[in-house]
Amino acid sequence: MLPAVVILILLAVFGLPLFAVIGAGSLMYASQSDLDSALLIIELNRLATSPNLTAIPLFTLAGVILAAGGAPQRLIRLFNGLLGWLPGGLAVVAIAACAFFTSFSGASGVTILALGGLLYPVLMKVHYPERLTLGLLTTSGSLGLLFPPSLAILLYGIVAGVNIDDLFIAGIVPGTVLMLMLGTYAAFTGARFNVKHHTFHLHTAWRAAKGASGDILLPILIIIGIFGGFVTVSEAAAGTALYVLVLEAGIHRTIALRSQLIPLFADTAILVGSILIILGVAMGLTNLMIDAQIPMRLLDWMQNSVDTQLKFLILLNLFLLAVGAMMDIFSATVVIVPLILPLAQRFGIDPVHLGIIFLANLEIGYSTPPVGINLFIASQRFQKPVLSLFRATLPFLVLMLAWLMLVTYIPVLSLWWR
Repeated sequence: MLPAVVILILLAVFGLPLFAVIGAGSLMYASQSDLDSALLIIELNRLATSPNLTAIPLFTLAGVILAAGGAPQRLIRLFNGLLGWLPGGLAVVAIAACAFFTSFSGASGVTILALGGLLYPVLMKVHYPERLTLGLLTTSGSLGLLFPPSLAILLYGIVAGVNIDDLFIAGIVPGTVLMLMLGTYAAFTGARFNVKHHTFHLHTAWRAAKGASGDILLPILIIIGIFGGFVTVSEAAAGTALYVLVLEAGIHRTIALRSQLIPLFADTAILVGSILIILGVAMGLTNLMIDAQIPMRLLDWMQNSVDTQLKFLILLNLFLLAVGAMMDIFSATVVIVPLILPLAQRFGIDPVHLGIIFLANLEIGYSTPPVGINLFIASQRFQKPVLSLFRATLPFLVLMLAWLMLVTYIPVLSLWWR
C-alpha cells in the first residue's frame, strides 16, 4: 500500500490530475480495507441529487460572462471614482474590485487574470513599489470568498448540510473586516510612499456609477432575493446567469451571442467540470473514511488529548493552515469538512461559525506554498518567480492571520445576526 501511495504522490507532483489521484487512492484504500468500492458511486449519486448543486454551474457561468463582458473595467472605473481620492486610493480600489469580482468568479484564478493585468500597470504608474503591488494583487485574488454568492460557501453548505442563507449572512461582517484591514494598510503605505491620488469629482463618480449600475445592482438583488425569502439559492443562481447575459449582450452589447455564447459555455463547463469531478471522487473517499470509522478515531483522540474549546480551535487553525497550503479549497472542503464537523460540534462550535473559520483558513492558503493557486497564477500573469511573489505577499498574510484570529475567537463577528 505504501509504495503505491508514494507513486501516486509523485504522479501528482508531476502533473497527474487531482481527481485521478484521489480516485485511485480511494479504490486502493477500499481494496486494502475490505470495503465495498460501490461506496464511491453511491456518493456520486448523492452529490448529483443535491438540490443546491445547480447553483454552482450557474453562478460560475455568471462570473465567466462578467469577465468576458467588460465588468472588470467598469468596476475599476467605479471604485476609482468613489475611492481613488483616498490616500493609497488605487490600492483600495484594487481591493474592492477584486473582492467584488471574486465573489462571482469563485477565486478560480479569474480575478488575477481579469483584473491583475489591468491594475498592475496602473498601480506602478502612480509609483507604488513593485513588491507591494505584486503582493496586493496576488492576495486579492481570493478576497471575496466570504461574500455571496461565493462558490466556496455554496460548496461548504452542501458538504456540511448547513443552511446556505445563514452562511451568506455570516460571511458579510468577517469579509468586510478583512477588506477594512487591508484597505487601511494600503492607505498608510500609500501615504508613506507619497503615492499620487486624485481629487474627488462628483460628475466623474456619477458617470462611473451609471456605467456600472447593472453590475452593482446584481449582488443587491441576490441578497434581497435570498434573504428576503423570495427565491432559493438555485433560483437566484439561474436569475443571476440570465441577468448578466441580458446585461452584457443586450444592454452593454459587449458580447455577441452568435459568436461568443458557445465559447463562454465551454469555458464554464471546463471550470465547473474540474470542480465537480474532484468533488465527486473526494466525497467518495470521505465516505470510505467514515465507513472505516476514521472520524470516530479522531474524535476519540481529541477527547483524550484536548479538553477545552480554546485548545481545539488553536489545533484546528494550525491543521487548516497546513491543509490550505497543500490542497485547493474545493478538494479540502469535501475531504476535510466531514472529518472536522463532528469534532467541532463535540466542543460546542456552531457549524456556521466553523464554516467561516474553515474558509478563512483556506483563503489564506491560496497564497501560501506549495499549492497556493494564487502564487502560480500570478507567476504566469506577471512573469515573476513564485518565491518572489510569496515574499511580496508576506505583509498581507500577516494581516490575514491577525484577521483569522479575530474571526476564530470572536464568534459574534460571524453570528451577529442571531
